[in-house]
Amino acid sequence: MAAAEGPSAALRRRDLCSRGIRLAGKMRADVVDLLDAYVEQQGLDASASVAAVEGVPVAAVERWDEQTGTQRLLENLAAYRAFRALLAQMLEEQREQLGEADAGLGRALAAVLLQVSAFAYHLEELLRLESRGIPGEEGDGPPPPPRLSLFEQKLRGLGVLRELAQWAVRSARDLRQLGKPSSAAGAAPGLAESP
Repeated sequence: MAAAEGPSAALRRRDLCSRGIRLAGKMRADVVDLLDAYVEQQGLDASASVAAVEGVPVAAVERWDEQTGTQRLLENLAAYRAFRALLAQMLEEQREQLGEADAGLGRALAAVLLQVSAFAYHLEELLRLESRGIPGEEGDGPPPPPRLSLFEQKLRGLGVLRELAQWAVRSARDLRQLGKPSSAAGAAPGLAESP
C-alpha cells in the first residue's frame, strides 16, 4: 500500500504520526502527574499491586512486531475509547465522593479525559487516511461495573491510570512504526497475506 499512495498522503500520514507521538508523550506525562496526585489524595500506596481490572485494556501484546499498522491503530482506538468511558466513570465517582473538596484532582482527571478523547479522534483521522472504516463504538466501552466499595473504586482507578500510562507508551511506539516511510498501515506483514 505504501507504493500505491501519493507523496502527499505519505507526508500527511507521517505528520499525523508525529503529532500523535507528541500527543501521546504529553498525555503520558499528564497521566503520571495525575497518578501521583491520585495516589496521594486517595491515601494509596504507590507500590500497591492491582490485579487486572475488568474492562481495562492491557497495553502488553504478544508478537507486536507481527501486527499490521491497521491492527495497531484499531487496537489503540478500541483502548482509548474504553479509557474514555472508564475515566468518565472515575470522574463521576470522584465528584460523588469528594464533591468540590478536591477540585484540583477533578480538573486533572477531566483534562486527561479530554486528552484521551482527542487522541481517539486523532487515531480515527489516521484510519480515515488509510482508507479504513472507523469501527462503531458499540461494545467498545467497558461493561457497567458491579457496585464497588470505595476502596475497590480507588484501586480500580489506580489500575486504570497505570494502564493508561502504559498505553501512551505503546501508542507512541505504534505511531513511530506506522510513521516510518516504508510502513503504511497495510504495508506491515500480514495484512495482504493473511488467510
